[in-house]
Amino acid sequence: MEDSRSLDVAAATLRPAFDALSRYLNTQILGQPLLVERLLIALLADGHLLVEGPPGLAKTRAIKALAHGLEGDFQRVQFTPDMLPSDLTGSDIYHPEDGAFRFQRGPLFHNLILADEINRAPAKVQSALLEAMAEHQISVGNASYRLPQLFLVMATQNPIEQEGTYPLPEAQLDRFMLHTLVDYPDRATTLQIMALSRREAASAVELPPPPHPVSQDSVFAARREVLNLTLSDAVAEYIAALIEATHKPALYSATLAEWLRWGASPRAAIAIERCARARAWLQGRDYVSPEDVQAIAPDALRHRLLLDYGAQARGVTAQACVEELLNHVPAP
Repeated sequence: MEDSRSLDVAAATLRPAFDALSRYLNTQILGQPLLVERLLIALLADGHLLVEGPPGLAKTRAIKALAHGLEGDFQRVQFTPDMLPSDLTGSDIYHPEDGAFRFQRGPLFHNLILADEINRAPAKVQSALLEAMAEHQISVGNASYRLPQLFLVMATQNPIEQEGTYPLPEAQLDRFMLHTLVDYPDRATTLQIMALSRREAASAVELPPPPHPVSQDSVFAARREVLNLTLSDAVAEYIAALIEATHKPALYSATLAEWLRWGASPRAAIAIERCARARAWLQGRDYVSPEDVQAIAPDALRHRLLLDYGAQARGVTAQACVEELLNHVPAP
Protein backbone atom coordinates (compact mmCIF):
# COMPACT_ATOMS: atom_id res chain seq x y z
CA MET A 1 0.00 0.00 0.00
CA GLU A 2 2.82 2.41 0.78
CA ASP A 3 4.34 1.87 -2.65
CA SER A 4 0.95 2.56 -4.27
CA ARG A 5 0.46 5.79 -2.30
CA SER A 6 3.97 6.99 -3.13
CA LEU A 7 3.29 6.39 -6.85
CA ASP A 8 0.04 8.39 -6.60
CA VAL A 9 1.85 11.28 -4.93
CA ALA A 10 4.54 11.21 -7.61
CA ALA A 11 1.91 11.28 -10.38
CA ALA A 12 0.11 14.19 -8.70
CA THR A 13 3.30 16.26 -8.74
CA LEU A 14 4.06 15.79 -12.45
CA ARG A 15 1.81 18.48 -13.94
CA PRO A 16 2.77 21.11 -11.31
CA ALA A 17 6.43 20.35 -11.98
CA PHE A 18 5.99 20.90 -15.72
CA ASP A 19 3.86 23.99 -15.13
CA ALA A 20 6.70 25.42 -13.04
CA LEU A 21 9.20 24.47 -15.77
CA SER A 22 7.05 26.22 -18.39
CA ARG A 23 6.84 29.38 -16.26
CA TYR A 24 10.60 29.32 -15.74
CA LEU A 25 11.28 28.97 -19.48
CA ASN A 26 8.91 31.82 -20.32
CA THR A 27 10.79 34.10 -17.91
CA GLN A 28 14.07 33.28 -19.63
CA ILE A 29 12.94 33.16 -23.28
CA LEU A 30 10.87 36.28 -23.77
CA GLY A 31 8.48 36.70 -26.66
CA GLN A 32 8.68 33.07 -27.87
CA PRO A 33 5.84 31.21 -26.10
CA LEU A 34 5.32 28.92 -29.10
CA LEU A 35 8.96 27.80 -29.04
CA VAL A 36 8.73 27.09 -25.30
CA GLU A 37 5.56 25.04 -25.77
CA ARG A 38 7.03 23.10 -28.70
CA LEU A 39 10.18 22.28 -26.71
CA LEU A 40 8.10 20.86 -23.87
CA ILE A 41 5.89 18.96 -26.31
CA ALA A 42 8.92 17.43 -28.02
CA LEU A 43 10.30 16.46 -24.62
CA LEU A 44 7.03 14.79 -23.56
CA ALA A 45 6.48 13.13 -26.95
CA ASP A 46 10.06 11.78 -27.08
CA GLY A 47 10.80 13.51 -30.37
CA HIS A 48 13.22 15.95 -31.97
CA LEU A 49 12.64 19.56 -32.96
CA LEU A 50 13.76 21.58 -35.98
CA VAL A 51 13.60 25.34 -35.38
CA GLU A 52 13.87 27.81 -38.22
CA GLY A 53 14.23 31.56 -37.85
CA PRO A 54 16.59 34.51 -38.20
CA PRO A 55 19.59 34.71 -35.85
CA GLY A 56 19.27 36.34 -32.43
CA LEU A 57 15.84 34.96 -31.48
CA ALA A 58 16.92 32.98 -28.40
CA LYS A 59 16.96 29.56 -30.08
CA THR A 60 20.21 28.58 -28.36
CA ARG A 61 19.09 30.16 -25.11
CA ALA A 62 15.84 28.19 -25.21
CA ILE A 63 17.39 24.74 -25.12
CA LYS A 64 20.06 25.88 -22.66
CA ALA A 65 17.26 27.05 -20.36
CA LEU A 66 15.49 23.72 -20.79
CA ALA A 67 18.71 21.95 -19.78
CA HIS A 68 18.88 24.16 -16.68
CA GLY A 69 15.31 23.18 -15.85
CA LEU A 70 16.00 19.45 -16.13
CA GLU A 71 18.34 17.07 -14.37
CA GLY A 72 20.27 16.43 -17.56
CA ASP A 73 23.30 17.65 -19.47
CA PHE A 74 23.52 19.83 -22.56
CA GLN A 75 25.89 20.10 -25.51
CA ARG A 76 25.96 22.62 -28.31
CA VAL A 77 27.45 21.56 -31.65
CA GLN A 78 28.17 24.17 -34.33
CA PHE A 79 27.75 22.55 -37.72
CA THR A 80 30.23 23.59 -40.44
CA PRO A 81 30.98 22.45 -44.01
CA ASP A 82 34.30 20.84 -42.98
CA MET A 83 32.75 18.76 -40.21
CA LEU A 84 33.34 15.00 -39.99
CA PRO A 85 31.01 12.32 -38.57
CA SER A 86 33.54 11.62 -35.82
CA ASP A 87 33.12 15.23 -34.64
CA LEU A 88 29.64 14.13 -33.56
CA THR A 89 29.97 10.48 -32.68
CA GLY A 90 33.50 10.29 -31.30
CA SER A 91 36.15 7.88 -32.54
CA ASP A 92 38.55 5.11 -31.58
CA ILE A 93 41.71 6.67 -30.16
CA TYR A 94 45.02 4.80 -30.21
CA HIS A 95 46.83 4.60 -26.86
CA PRO A 96 50.53 3.86 -27.47
CA GLU A 97 51.21 2.93 -23.84
CA ASP A 98 49.37 -0.38 -24.28
CA GLY A 99 48.90 -0.49 -28.05
CA ALA A 100 45.08 -0.50 -27.75
CA PHE A 101 42.27 1.50 -29.30
CA ARG A 102 39.63 2.93 -26.98
CA PHE A 103 36.44 4.67 -27.94
CA GLN A 104 36.34 8.38 -27.06
CA ARG A 105 32.73 9.56 -26.87
CA GLY A 106 31.65 12.56 -28.93
CA PRO A 107 29.19 15.35 -28.13
CA LEU A 108 26.12 13.27 -29.01
CA PHE A 109 26.46 11.42 -25.69
CA HIS A 110 24.46 14.06 -23.83
CA ASN A 111 20.78 14.42 -22.99
CA LEU A 112 20.01 17.65 -24.85
CA ILE A 113 21.80 18.47 -28.10
CA LEU A 114 21.72 21.77 -29.95
CA ALA A 115 22.63 21.13 -33.60
CA ASP A 116 23.28 24.73 -34.56
CA GLU A 117 22.85 25.59 -38.27
CA ILE A 118 22.37 21.94 -39.10
CA ASN A 119 22.13 22.56 -42.85
CA ARG A 120 25.78 23.63 -42.99
CA ALA A 121 27.07 20.06 -42.52
CA PRO A 122 27.70 17.63 -45.42
CA ALA A 123 25.85 14.37 -46.10
CA LYS A 124 28.05 12.02 -44.04
CA VAL A 125 27.56 14.14 -40.93
CA GLN A 126 23.82 14.28 -41.57
CA SER A 127 23.84 10.48 -41.84
CA ALA A 128 25.53 10.10 -38.46
CA LEU A 129 23.01 12.43 -36.85
CA LEU A 130 20.12 10.62 -38.56
CA GLU A 131 21.17 7.31 -36.98
CA ALA A 132 21.37 8.95 -33.56
CA MET A 133 17.92 10.53 -33.91
CA ALA A 134 16.24 7.43 -35.32
CA GLU A 135 17.91 4.63 -33.37
CA HIS A 136 19.22 6.34 -30.20
CA GLN A 137 22.62 4.90 -31.00
CA ILE A 138 25.74 5.68 -33.02
CA SER A 139 28.02 3.35 -34.97
CA VAL A 140 31.79 3.65 -35.23
CA GLY A 141 33.55 0.97 -37.24
CA ASN A 142 31.87 -2.35 -36.45
CA ALA A 143 30.69 -1.29 -32.98
CA SER A 144 27.47 0.45 -31.89
CA TYR A 145 27.01 2.52 -28.75
CA ARG A 146 23.72 3.40 -27.06
CA LEU A 147 22.88 7.02 -26.38
CA PRO A 148 21.25 8.22 -23.13
CA GLN A 149 17.63 7.23 -22.59
CA LEU A 150 16.69 10.91 -22.38
CA PHE A 151 17.92 12.20 -25.73
CA LEU A 152 16.52 15.24 -27.55
CA VAL A 153 17.98 17.05 -30.55
CA MET A 154 16.97 20.62 -31.26
CA ALA A 155 18.38 21.65 -34.63
CA THR A 156 18.35 25.18 -36.01
CA GLN A 157 18.28 26.53 -39.55
CA ASN A 158 18.92 30.08 -40.65
CA PRO A 159 16.54 30.92 -43.53
CA ILE A 160 18.48 34.04 -44.48
CA GLU A 161 21.88 32.61 -45.46
CA GLN A 162 21.98 29.89 -48.13
CA GLU A 163 25.66 30.08 -49.12
CA GLY A 164 27.63 27.05 -47.94
CA THR A 165 24.54 25.09 -46.91
CA TYR A 166 23.30 21.60 -47.74
CA PRO A 167 19.55 20.94 -47.99
CA LEU A 168 18.46 18.38 -45.44
CA PRO A 169 17.40 15.07 -47.03
CA GLU A 170 13.71 14.21 -46.77
CA ALA A 171 14.51 11.12 -44.68
CA GLN A 172 16.17 13.26 -42.03
CA LEU A 173 13.47 15.93 -42.10
CA ASP A 174 10.93 13.17 -41.46
CA ARG A 175 12.82 12.21 -38.29
CA PHE A 176 12.10 15.62 -36.78
CA MET A 177 8.80 15.34 -34.97
CA LEU A 178 8.13 19.08 -35.32
CA HIS A 179 9.36 21.94 -37.50
CA THR A 180 8.75 25.23 -35.71
CA LEU A 181 9.10 28.71 -37.17
CA VAL A 182 10.11 31.61 -34.92
CA ASP A 183 9.87 35.31 -35.73
CA TYR A 184 10.94 38.64 -34.29
CA PRO A 185 9.37 39.84 -31.01
CA ASP A 186 7.37 43.04 -30.80
CA ARG A 187 8.67 46.35 -29.46
CA ALA A 188 7.46 45.84 -25.88
CA THR A 189 9.08 42.41 -25.69
CA THR A 190 12.33 43.81 -27.12
CA LEU A 191 12.40 46.30 -24.24
CA GLN A 192 11.92 43.43 -21.76
CA ILE A 193 14.75 41.49 -23.41
CA MET A 194 17.05 44.50 -23.09
CA ALA A 195 16.20 44.82 -19.37
CA LEU A 196 16.79 41.10 -18.80
CA SER A 197 20.16 41.34 -20.54
CA ARG A 198 21.19 44.27 -18.32
CA ARG A 199 20.20 42.36 -15.16
CA GLU A 200 22.19 39.32 -16.23
CA ALA A 201 25.23 41.43 -17.10
CA ALA A 202 25.05 43.20 -13.73
CA SER A 203 24.74 39.95 -11.76
CA ALA A 204 27.15 37.98 -13.98
CA VAL A 205 24.67 35.09 -13.82
CA GLU A 206 23.15 33.78 -17.02
CA LEU A 207 20.12 31.51 -16.86
CA PRO A 208 19.66 30.94 -13.13
CA PRO A 209 18.31 27.43 -12.53
CA PRO A 210 14.72 26.99 -11.35
CA PRO A 211 14.15 26.18 -7.66
CA HIS A 212 13.28 22.54 -8.42
CA PRO A 213 14.70 21.05 -11.65
CA VAL A 214 12.58 18.30 -13.16
CA SER A 215 14.19 14.88 -12.79
CA GLN A 216 14.61 12.47 -15.68
CA ASP A 217 12.38 9.98 -13.85
CA SER A 218 9.65 12.64 -13.82
CA VAL A 219 10.05 13.12 -17.58
CA PHE A 220 9.63 9.39 -18.20
CA ALA A 221 6.63 9.24 -15.83
CA ALA A 222 5.03 12.22 -17.60
CA ARG A 223 5.54 10.51 -20.95
CA ARG A 224 3.64 7.49 -19.67
CA GLU A 225 0.80 9.73 -18.49
CA VAL A 226 0.70 11.43 -21.90
CA LEU A 227 0.35 8.08 -23.65
CA ASN A 228 -2.59 7.19 -21.37
CA LEU A 229 -4.66 10.26 -22.26
CA THR A 230 -8.03 9.58 -23.87
CA LEU A 231 -8.00 9.85 -27.66
CA SER A 232 -11.47 9.28 -29.10
CA ASP A 233 -12.04 7.29 -32.28
CA ALA A 234 -13.37 10.45 -33.93
CA VAL A 235 -10.16 12.39 -33.25
CA ALA A 236 -8.04 9.45 -34.40
CA GLU A 237 -10.08 9.31 -37.63
CA TYR A 238 -9.53 13.06 -38.04
CA ILE A 239 -5.74 12.64 -37.84
CA ALA A 240 -5.87 9.79 -40.36
CA ALA A 241 -8.06 11.88 -42.69
CA LEU A 242 -5.55 14.76 -42.60
CA ILE A 243 -2.77 12.40 -43.65
CA GLU A 244 -4.95 10.77 -46.34
CA ALA A 245 -5.71 14.22 -47.74
CA THR A 246 -2.00 14.70 -48.44
CA HIS A 247 -2.02 11.45 -50.50
CA LYS A 248 -5.36 11.98 -52.26
CA PRO A 249 -5.76 15.76 -52.25
CA ALA A 250 -8.22 15.78 -55.15
CA LEU A 251 -10.83 14.18 -52.86
CA TYR A 252 -10.76 17.26 -50.66
CA SER A 253 -9.62 20.30 -52.64
CA ALA A 254 -8.72 21.01 -56.27
CA THR A 255 -6.32 23.68 -55.06
CA LEU A 256 -4.57 21.20 -52.79
CA ALA A 257 -4.28 18.70 -55.65
CA GLU A 258 -2.62 21.38 -57.77
CA TRP A 259 -0.14 22.30 -55.02
CA LEU A 260 0.96 18.96 -53.59
CA ARG A 261 3.49 16.65 -55.25
CA TRP A 262 4.18 14.28 -52.32
CA GLY A 263 2.31 13.73 -49.08
CA ALA A 264 3.16 12.85 -45.49
CA SER A 265 4.08 9.38 -44.21
CA PRO A 266 2.37 7.50 -41.35
CA ARG A 267 5.17 8.87 -39.18
CA ALA A 268 3.41 12.23 -39.51
CA ALA A 269 0.21 10.72 -38.08
CA ILE A 270 2.17 9.33 -35.15
CA ALA A 271 3.80 12.73 -34.60
CA ILE A 272 0.46 14.55 -34.63
CA GLU A 273 -1.10 12.07 -32.21
CA ARG A 274 1.83 12.06 -29.76
CA CYS A 275 2.21 15.84 -29.81
CA ALA A 276 -1.53 16.49 -29.53
CA ARG A 277 -1.54 14.25 -26.46
CA ALA A 278 1.38 16.19 -24.98
CA ARG A 279 -0.30 19.54 -25.67
CA ALA A 280 -3.53 18.39 -24.03
CA TRP A 281 -1.60 17.12 -20.98
CA LEU A 282 0.30 20.41 -20.63
CA GLN A 283 -3.03 22.25 -20.67
CA GLY A 284 -4.33 20.12 -17.82
CA ARG A 285 -6.76 17.96 -19.76
CA ASP A 286 -7.05 14.16 -19.77
CA TYR A 287 -8.39 13.96 -23.33
CA VAL A 288 -7.26 15.11 -26.79
CA SER A 289 -9.47 17.57 -28.65
CA PRO A 290 -9.60 18.41 -32.38
CA GLU A 291 -8.14 21.82 -31.44
CA ASP A 292 -4.99 20.07 -30.20
CA VAL A 293 -4.64 18.35 -33.57
CA GLN A 294 -5.20 21.62 -35.46
CA ALA A 295 -2.64 23.44 -33.30
CA ILE A 296 0.01 20.78 -33.89
CA ALA A 297 -0.66 19.98 -37.56
CA PRO A 298 1.33 22.88 -39.11
CA ASP A 299 4.54 22.05 -37.21
CA ALA A 300 4.11 18.30 -37.78
CA LEU A 301 3.41 18.58 -41.52
CA ARG A 302 5.21 21.57 -43.02
CA HIS A 303 8.55 19.73 -43.37
CA ARG A 304 6.92 16.52 -44.62
CA LEU A 305 5.05 17.92 -47.63
CA LEU A 306 6.69 18.31 -51.04
CA LEU A 307 5.14 20.99 -53.21
CA ASP A 308 4.68 20.96 -56.96
CA TYR A 309 7.33 22.96 -58.81
CA GLY A 310 4.71 25.26 -60.29
CA ALA A 311 3.26 25.97 -56.86
CA GLN A 312 6.72 26.77 -55.51
CA ALA A 313 7.33 29.13 -58.42
CA ARG A 314 4.11 30.97 -57.52
CA GLY A 315 5.27 31.35 -53.92
CA VAL A 316 2.97 28.75 -52.37
CA THR A 317 4.32 27.52 -49.02
CA ALA A 318 3.89 24.33 -47.03
CA GLN A 319 2.15 26.46 -44.40
CA ALA A 320 -0.48 27.43 -46.98
CA CYS A 321 -0.95 23.74 -47.84
CA VAL A 322 -1.55 22.85 -44.20
CA GLU A 323 -4.08 25.68 -43.86
CA GLU A 324 -5.87 24.40 -46.96
CA LEU A 325 -5.90 20.91 -45.43
CA LEU A 326 -7.40 22.14 -42.18
CA ASN A 327 -10.03 24.15 -44.07
CA HIS A 328 -11.23 21.20 -46.16
CA VAL A 329 -10.87 18.13 -43.93
CA PRO A 330 -13.93 18.10 -41.64
CA ALA A 331 -13.17 18.14 -37.93
CA PRO A 332 -15.27 16.05 -35.51
